[in-house]
Amino acid sequence: MIDKAWHEANPMPPHATLDQRIAWHLDHAANCGCRDIPESIKQELKRRGVPVPKRRETMASTPVGTMPLGDLVDPVPAEFPRRVTIDGNAVSLVPFDAAVHAPALFEAIAGRDDLWAYLASGPFGDLASFTAHYAAAAEKSDPLLFAIVDRASGAAVGHATYLRIAPTDRVIEVGNILYSPLLQQTRGATEAMYLMARHAFEDLGYRRYEWKCNALNAPSRRAALRLGFTYEGTFRHHMIVKGRNRDTAWFSMLDHEWPRAKAAFEAWLDPTNFGEDGIQRFSLAALREGTGSA
Repeated sequence: MIDKAWHEANPMPPHATLDQRIAWHLDHAANCGCRDIPESIKQELKRRGVPVPKRRETMASTPVGTMPLGDLVDPVPAEFPRRVTIDGNAVSLVPFDAAVHAPALFEAIAGRDDLWAYLASGPFGDLASFTAHYAAAAEKSDPLLFAIVDRASGAAVGHATYLRIAPTDRVIEVGNILYSPLLQQTRGATEAMYLMARHAFEDLGYRRYEWKCNALNAPSRRAALRLGFTYEGTFRHHMIVKGRNRDTAWFSMLDHEWPRAKAAFEAWLDPTNFGEDGIQRFSLAALREGTGSA
């Protein structure tokens, strides 16, 4: 069972380093043990030669005749994401504050109405309507909106959300992604998605991480595959958005797939993976498939 008192007294630090996350999970295993250690942390412990603690509680399987049943799953819910800042090297994910982030973001996307083609809102004709929309969006907990802030300039250059958050099933989606030209095709663009995924899997305990997009949105579909998501199919006539039909392409990444995806992200983001001209030496896909090394 979950020890709520222990969790309240020992929250995961919002800016935890890898060593701090490992220490937290080891402490959790020793004092609460309500959830298995994330696979990525297990792999890191094995790499360091540290024994991986076993759960103190086990679940027995009770067969039901000859009917096939799914695997037993740890029933402890994931944590609902909170408004915390998640720092990377190039960018930080910061809880969206319309007064702080809207002006810079509006300026960064000025004249680019095409960026709104597959989003549910926008475009916005002026800063006032843009700010009003994002002030309301920032109040919601699902979708939970983060500004993507360039650490060098301190300016918001994009945004993303966690949405369709289902802690009981440990399923969460990343979406409502807007990248300004200042963020597109930069290391920060990839790092932002790495930070979102790492937080979902390692800090919050989700087992399924989803990406959905308009089936006609070819750049988003390519991005999902590049980032390591698996295409699962298309929901036909799924939604009506801005008066138009939307078929939705579904992608997912699972917790047991995260360690390999994480290793590829970190190898790709490593400065040694880039030449003096800023061009990557190995693609993210090559690193994930083991056909390249940074």
